[in-house]
Amino acid sequence: MKQPAREEAFAEHRSLLFSLAYRMLGSVADAEDVVQEAWLRWSRAAEAESPRDFLSATVARLCIDHLRSARVRRETYAGSWLPEPLVDVPAEAKDSVARAESLSIAFLHLLERLSAVERAVFLLREVYAYDHAEIARMVGRSEAACRQIAKRARDRIGGGPRRFSASEPEAEEMARRFLEASARPDAAGFLELLDPEVVIWSDSGGKAPAARLPIHGSDRAARFFAGVFRRYTREHLSTVQVNGAPAIVYRPPDGPVRLFAFEIRAGRITAAFVQANPDKLRGLGPAIA
Repeated sequence: MKQPAREEAFAEHRSLLFSLAYRMLGSVADAEDVVQEAWLRWSRAAEAESPRDFLSATVARLCIDHLRSARVRRETYAGSWLPEPLVDVPAEAKDSVARAESLSIAFLHLLERLSAVERAVFLLREVYAYDHAEIARMVGRSEAACRQIAKRARDRIGGGPRRFSASEPEAEEMARRFLEASARPDAAGFLELLDPEVVIWSDSGGKAPAARLPIHGSDRAARFFAGVFRRYTREHLSTVQVNGAPAIVYRPPDGPVRLFAFEIRAGRITAAFVQANPDKLRGLGPAIA
């Protein structure tokens, strides 16, 4: 294949490649590095019957290697590890409901339960609809092994991609109500929004004040939110679209920026994800300026 044709094929699939890498790694910068390495390998490769399959396989293998090398860093991470928020949602996420939902912060956080190979097999099967024989060639396992891996992954995270957040109007309404609750001097306003079994996960990477352990239950969660917002006024909060859903940005004048993303079911917040790691918020750029 001549170089112009290679460049055209790569450009055609770039959105898919970045999305796969981001879902695997939960990091924009790492995903971009993987996509760049995939281009270098593609530019030197022999003829491929399917550029899409070759490139997807290359990205999946590179991500597996990256996750294995990052495992120790993840295990010694200060507090909970949450994915980096994504402002510019790739076009491929609009191809199906499963792809859109599999970009949510809640779903990406759930993927942390899986090993590197489990994550690759699960995503290639449930999000990108490759069959087990194709996945086996991509990850270097037998077809039977891939079937077992896919089943194990589904069992560990409770099935395939499903609704991890509300519809867009419901999510926007919840963001509005959350902002209203933040203006109250007590926890009562938050308590009305929270599922009794809600869990709050916070990520600061040890670089900002944050809860090191998850906060369980609506009473404790409501008190946590009330304590966070008690000192400041509504002008320090705003909404922003990340990973295809509304989130809350908190910009106090004398403290770190924080991003609050939610999992919503049946009109209640069932999980909240507080991103306070400045390294992971840097990519939001003008969205939090």
